[in-house]
Amino acid sequence: MITAHLPAGYITGRSLAHSGPVVLAAVLGGIFPDLDLIRFYFVDGRSIHHHNYWVHVPAFWAIVTLVFLILEPRISASLRQCGWAFLLAVSVHILLDGLAGGIKWLWPLSDQLYYIVTVPTRFENWILNFILHPIFLFEIAIWAVAIRLWFKEPAGGTTP
Repeated sequence: MITAHLPAGYITGRSLAHSGPVVLAAVLGGIFPDLDLIRFYFVDGRSIHHHNYWVHVPAFWAIVTLVFLILEPRISASLRQCGWAFLLAVSVHILLDGLAGGIKWLWPLSDQLYYIVTVPTRFENWILNFILHPIFLFEIAIWAVAIRLWFKEPAGGTTP
């Protein structure tokens, strides 16, 4: 996925609640794993596929979720809702990336990135390869649903 994580986070948040904080937590969770792009571009010089970083490894998020479950009784109800929205949106992000971006589903048993769909390299510009691949239609569909939800009733507000 190139562009669909933010709207997928919004859809996730809206499916859980209409409150602004829950939706915001889900939007942040939807994009959080891609913060590794900062390291990818500015530290590692694009030498390591960014899905190899810990924020794209499901086992890492399983541990984070376990810690959250342990701490959950000590957290206020509103923060619990936001925490679950964030974690669910991260899970959606990982699932979406698993379609064509490659995810280490079996780590720590394997460092292999697993793909459901492989986007062939036809152009030098990797973005063109994704945009011109049929999988990009799924991204457009995610955007369409998010935009429809936004105009139906924005989170935490009324229809514009």
